Amino acid sequence: MAVMVAVTDSEEGAIALAAATLEARRRDTELLVADLRLGPVESPEGTDGVRTTVLEREPDVDVGDHVLRLLETRDDVELLVIGVKRRTPVGKLVLGSLSQRLLLEADVPVLAVKKPAQAR
Repeated sequence: MAVMVAVTDSEEGAIALAAATLEARRRDTELLVADLRLGPVESPEGTDGVRTTVLEREPDVDVGDHVLRLLETRDDVELLVIGVKRRTPVGKLVLGSLSQRLLLEADVPVLAVKKPAQAR
């Protein structure tokens, strides 16, 4: 079995990668990185000691479609990890975000992680 993480060019992507690495280590399983970042694909930092496979993004494919296709074609994924942004009450009403789509359409459990709230 494996843990899959959707990694974007954002702070939320880095937080998702860290959480997925911890989950893969805890479960003693492989980490599959669905790399949604712009630019060349590189091995992610911070995954030391975890078997990691980077799954490159298909060109000209919507990022949500790409992640869902990966989930459909792999039967070894037991958990999907995604990073989510904190939203305002109005922002929560807006549909169509990648995170929301993956939460609703993925056929495996989804762990949604967000960065900690700033100290006040």
